Amino acid sequence: MKRLAEKQLLEWKDSQRRKPLIIRGARQVGKTWLVENFLAPHFESFVKIDLEKRRDLHPYFAGNLDPKNILAYLELEAGRILPGRTLLFFDEIQACPRAIMALRYFYEQMPELHVLAAGSLLEFAFGEISIPVGRVQYLHVYPMTFYEYLLAWNKETMAEYTLAQPNTVDPTIQKTILQELRNYFFVGGMPECVKTFRDSASLVEAFAVQSEILDSYRDDFSKYQPRIDTACLDAVFLGVARSIGEQLKYTHLNDRHSGQMNHKAFDLLARARVIHKIPACDPSGLPLGATANPKKFKAALLDIGLLQRLCQVPVELELKQENLLAMYRGRLAEQFVAQELLAYHGPELFYWVREARGSNAEVDYLVAREGKIYPLEVKSGTGGSLKSLHLMLEKYPNCPQGLVLYSGPHKELPGQKLTFLPLYSTAALGT
Repeated sequence: MKRLAEKQLLEWKDSQRRKPLIIRGARQVGKTWLVENFLAPHFESFVKIDLEKRRDLHPYFAGNLDPKNILAYLELEAGRILPGRTLLFFDEIQACPRAIMALRYFYEQMPELHVLAAGSLLEFAFGEISIPVGRVQYLHVYPMTFYEYLLAWNKETMAEYTLAQPNTVDPTIQKTILQELRNYFFVGGMPECVKTFRDSASLVEAFAVQSEILDSYRDDFSKYQPRIDTACLDAVFLGVARSIGEQLKYTHLNDRHSGQMNHKAFDLLARARVIHKIPACDPSGLPLGATANPKKFKAALLDIGLLQRLCQVPVELELKQENLLAMYRGRLAEQFVAQELLAYHGPELFYWVREARGSNAEVDYLVAREGKIYPLEVKSGTGGSLKSLHLMLEKYPNCPQGLVLYSGPHKELPGQKLTFLPLYSTAALGT
């Protein structure tokens, strides 16, 4: 299956300023697959060291971290490792924090060797060591986007249309793509789920894989002990999933534990990259993060397919909904937009909220486009007042136009400074 990260991996391989690369992301988003199936064939030889399975190799990193000494030991296990010809891959590197530290010395003393690492829960390993700042590069891997999902189904032409500006695409084609998006809402972008659905054409089979992935995440929760009660982690995880699109309070996520405990659980889940925190901010200027308010926030889950499985969405009923925005009370649509924005436009996402007595207002997301800020709403149709969107456009004249994602084709309302876009076109937004 083709992944967007392939281009970045090749650029890293051929770069003159290459540093050891750490691929980051939650479990089972395809990090190891990318290395083994895409990047490794570009080298004469490939050496993979799984540091979670091969804990007997950890003592090799216990000494002075001289890369020549480390390679001498590794070659006894894996054969010759030759700069410029071998790709050296440390998988599950979080299991050996000193191996992360060793990457610095590979960069300083053996820059010609292609060294790459991958792992999940890396943020927890980072807490135990000195991170080699400036000596490594990072690549974030997300679940498969809708574009990648379509490529997996050999629908290349349709996939390319999702990246085009909607005003250049025939409305009938836009509606066809929106129909295809319905399945993605339930299958999601976890690679094994996409492959299973493609090969079996069975949502039931895909749901079984999703359940297995969720079980594996819950198993991971035990690794956070004694930092946090795993029952609290599990409850907060479910609480976030059930509250997509809502401004959150830690005390409301789980009533069986304290707000402080819920806060700690939320932060751990965010560090593990299975949820993403979306702070409110003031859209008066860029960068948006400069005015982020950590006390006012929403959240998104890693993947829309995992969201519907975790919440036990009644699929047989929801698939009958004609409007994508009506599915699961609009939560699936908001989740879809969030994960697409994160995958295409960077690791940070923000929204706007104004809390005033009797006149609260909120805009779902904010996007930066050509150096300007655009408020973005996810709505079920072109009707309605869109009061919050109009209020924000009036309050912040630096925001030139409002964008509305909905279940229909492109439509311009210049008199209201609004553009309506088909939901799938989230990928075409941003800088």
